[in-house]
Amino acid sequence: MSADEQHHHPVAPAAASASARPHRKERQPVLSRARIVAAALRLLDAEGMEALSMRKLGAEMGAAATSLYRHVTGKDEVIELVLDEVCGELVVPAADAPGDWREAVSHSGHNLRAMTLRHPWVASVLGQVGPAHLGPNLMRMSERMLALFQTAGFPASEAAPAMTAVVSYVVGATSGEAAHLSRIARGGQSERNPRALRDENFDYGLQRILDGLQARLAHA
Repeated sequence: MSADEQHHHPVAPAAASASARPHRKERQPVLSRARIVAAALRLLDAEGMEALSMRKLGAEMGAAATSLYRHVTGKDEVIELVLDEVCGELVVPAADAPGDWREAVSHSGHNLRAMTLRHPWVASVLGQVGPAHLGPNLMRMSERMLALFQTAGFPASEAAPAMTAVVSYVVGATSGEAAHLSRIARGGQSERNPRALRDENFDYGLQRILDGLQARLAHA
């Protein structure tokens, strides 16, 4: 082979350095606070509070746990955000006249119970959220429920404690119920007959709380 031929001989493609080729980066999921909340809600509903960690949440989303911290400060904030998200499901009816308050509060209590049974982990955290950590949906629910007692005619000093009494009953009565249903579901079983009895027992307790509040209102 002449010097000319050697000089113009093309370099075989295989001879090109592999390191010169651009590396294809693994596609990372696009993260946002809303997507993190949605993934955390799925995880909490499926596996409960004990399953939630930033590492587990990142794995569920196909992302490094450290990347989640660009959008949330940590697990506590995630829980607060998800709690507020599910509180958006709550419907608190208005009481247009003082005499309507009891039925409206009763509906609110049943709605809160239904939401908690849809998301059993809620019962373990709802009573622990302080006023400084109320999100917009939880704040709206609290304000609407408080308005029911104010419309009823409870004095300003008693409206908030009256609301707290109802919410405390609902959360307390529902927490054991939610835990029981979670155990059944995770065991691959389904409840057969007691639902109507559970509904009846819950309503009995709620109505007795309202009896006491109604008697208190009559003497206020």
